Amino acid sequence: MMNQYSCCRVCHEAEPVPDRPTARPPDPGFPRRGSPISRALAHRLLGLFGWRVQGSLPDRSRFVLIVAPHTSNWDFLVAVMAMFATGLRASWLGKHTIFRFPLGPVLRWLGGEPIDRSAPQGTVGSAIAHFRTRPQWVLALSPEGTRRPVGQWKTGFHRIAAGAGVPIVPVSLDYRARVVGIGAPVSPGRDEAESVTLLRALYHKEMARHPQRYVEAEVMTTLPSQKRSSS
Repeated sequence: MMNQYSCCRVCHEAEPVPDRPTARPPDPGFPRRGSPISRALAHRLLGLFGWRVQGSLPDRSRFVLIVAPHTSNWDFLVAVMAMFATGLRASWLGKHTIFRFPLGPVLRWLGGEPIDRSAPQGTVGSAIAHFRTRPQWVLALSPEGTRRPVGQWKTGFHRIAAGAGVPIVPVSLDYRARVVGIGAPVSPGRDEAESVTLLRALYHKEMARHPQRYVEAEVMTTLPSQKRSSS
């Protein structure tokens, strides 16, 4: 005959154990490079030229980072120093032909990734595929696409962010204040024209190294979506 202790033990062992909810792993944050020493040295180098970084990068593993205004070759150097100062491992896409020896290894070390623009999926499709297959990836680009004055931004960055479901982080190079400003992440809206207009409003020609080369967004009393709804 089973004693009271054995009965309780059997009943306890027979009780089903409820499944515990699986905890969502924490976001690893943005991809990083360097060490505390290299970041301190980059901050020091920026300071020697009178520059500083203002703001902080979001603690997210994937996002599109846009940099403007772009009117000088110095913009790339300032952006690279800021990248090392923040410890960000950002990637940028370039035509595959520029990654040949001897510049190829250096460009890859600076975050460059070759892309064949003649591929069927194009640059936007390739970037979206990268976001979907990489747990950590930050794509940095200039929405102007050139140092010359342009009336319209290239909107590929918005299509990439919308297609990949990642936010857009605006970064400004303000030569007047000598500040690399990091803005808050912005979710790409359904209305591409409206989203780009709002982002362009964050930048002004006085920030640029050559203000005469930067074209500000047209002043609008109503946003594109409001115009359509009223018509």
